[in-house]
Amino acid sequence: MFLVDSHCHLDSLNYQTLHRDVADIADKARARAVKLMLSVCTTLSGFHVMTTMIGHRDDVLLSCGIHPLNLYEPYDSAELWRLAAGESVVALGETGLDYYYQQDNKTQQQAVFREHIRVGRALNKPVIVHTRSAREDTLAILREEHAYECGGVLHCCTENCATAKSLLDLGFYISFSGIITFRNAEALRKTARFVPLDRLLIETDSPYLAPVPYRGKENQPAYLRDVAEYIAMLKGVSLLQVAVATTDNFGRLFHVDMQPYINAS
Repeated sequence: MFLVDSHCHLDSLNYQTLHRDVADIADKARARAVKLMLSVCTTLSGFHVMTTMIGHRDDVLLSCGIHPLNLYEPYDSAELWRLAAGESVVALGETGLDYYYQQDNKTQQQAVFREHIRVGRALNKPVIVHTRSAREDTLAILREEHAYECGGVLHCCTENCATAKSLLDLGFYISFSGIITFRNAEALRKTARFVPLDRLLIETDSPYLAPVPYRGKENQPAYLRDVAEYIAMLKGVSLLQVAVATTDNFGRLFHVDMQPYINAS
């Protein structure tokens, strides 16, 4: 079986007391059939840190972008374009809008989000979208910037079925994290049942949002197996069906030929 963690932050895990290094994390993940990870940066300076830490690994792909809550750093448009064009980078992001924690810089968030989409369209690389308390503006910008031309994914979905349908209509994928296992997440489980298997991804968002039974602990890619098992239960399909579908979806969205990775595993 082959599982892909479509969104994790390998540069943010605990290397002091929990993990020796990225290789240790990858070994723990592989033991639970998680054999490929997309490591997502949230600042441009952090992209350099992340790539130095990870080095070249056949089981890690990269995304480059600026999280809407990290616009405190000087924004260098030219640097975003330059880094995003790198061969190892398969996506832009994570990007998007977050009005839950920050409302005093909405205009800046929107402008940076728009530029990520424009870079994605120019480079034919999908966007990884974060949205919180900004549903209407997120959808409006995706439509206005023709994000369907590069495609993308709503990561760590916490939205309702209506929003999911709007994103699916734009050709987007929807990614679910350990939140779906939380006791108070029945509305989200309804969305997960609604999203068709051929448009669904799974993620950990490590080190955040560890699924039950690890809730309260630091998350890691190995725990993706628990998300996959829960999705299989929700949809009434086998774990293998979830693994095959989400792996195929990942390759299709991010323009990655999955067969060499599967054969190597």
